Amino acid sequence: MSWDWDKLQEKHRERTSGSGIRPPQMDDLVAKIKGYQFPGGWLLAIIVLIMLFFGASMVYTVEVNEVGVVQRFGKYVRTSTSGLNFKLPAGIEKVTKVKTKRIYKEEFGLDSQQEDIARMTSGVEYVDESLMLTGDLNVGVVPWIVQYRIKDPYDYLFQVSDVTQFLRDMAEASMRLVVGDRSINEVISKREEIAADAQVRLQTELDEAKTGIHIVTVELGNTNVPGPVQDSFNEVNQAVQEKEKTIYEAKEEYNRVIPKARGEAEQAIRSAEGYAMERVNQAEGDAARFREQYREYVKAKDVTRRRLYLEMVKSVFPNVGELTIIDSEQKNVLPLINLGEKWGLTNEK
Repeated sequence: MSWDWDKLQEKHRERTSGSGIRPPQMDDLVAKIKGYQFPGGWLLAIIVLIMLFFGASMVYTVEVNEVGVVQRFGKYVRTSTSGLNFKLPAGIEKVTKVKTKRIYKEEFGLDSQQEDIARMTSGVEYVDESLMLTGDLNVGVVPWIVQYRIKDPYDYLFQVSDVTQFLRDMAEASMRLVVGDRSINEVISKREEIAADAQVRLQTELDEAKTGIHIVTVELGNTNVPGPVQDSFNEVNQAVQEKEKTIYEAKEEYNRVIPKARGEAEQAIRSAEGYAMERVNQAEGDAARFREQYREYVKAKDVTRRRLYLEMVKSVFPNVGELTIIDSEQKNVLPLINLGEKWGLTNEK
């Protein structure tokens, strides 16, 4: 065992010497690998590695919020659910995992660097997406977001080549179509109505294209007019409000005066109609009375004539009062007998 002791002493001298320990070199590693002999040879080792590789590729796991779309030589064969699943080795079958319960979001005219609330209220605008022409030929800034999920993984993967870009194009086209049918004031004040209409139109387009996407919600941000025309737009709005106020006051005065005039006219018409009816009825009554008197007169002319005379005298004398006769040849006033007292006729007042 002396030679072993000599080797140990030599190695100890090398460590304690200034040269230090010599690091392993690549040539030494290659020589060691070449010198190592695998059981059964290199072929067995390669087969084991291939089996491990293909065996690992045959097992895959699908999460709860996703599904696995399996393709065999590029052709769709099945959709696997959540859990542990098996497939043919790599190169034969391929699995694409699609998150069907995740809510995705696409933004239009918003700054992705800001927080959600700040982006929806700060009015940050991107010219290419948010500037839109309204129905009254004004320009509005309309930022919005689209939230969606994947309802059909097969359509989502295989029906449209670039489904995300298609979604953005259709969302922009639908929003421009809806905004183009409304005035600038409606765009600013009726955001929820515009968002709902745009969502319906967008979902229709996506279903016709078989994108496999379901729109969860469309939400508009702070709609406004471009900054350079903001002051002018405010002045126009103020003028429109003053105009509407004046029209409202005029309508209020109209509603107050016209019904009153119509009521007075109706009252005058009803009074005239009542007076005419009264006169007609009175005339008809006088005519009926005259005819009745005439029938009595025909029966007894002398008696009826005397009766009419006496009734006339009775109705006229009480209103005569004092009667004074002046003779043109005399100088004084002659007091005569009071015919009313003599004949028993008193002035009943």
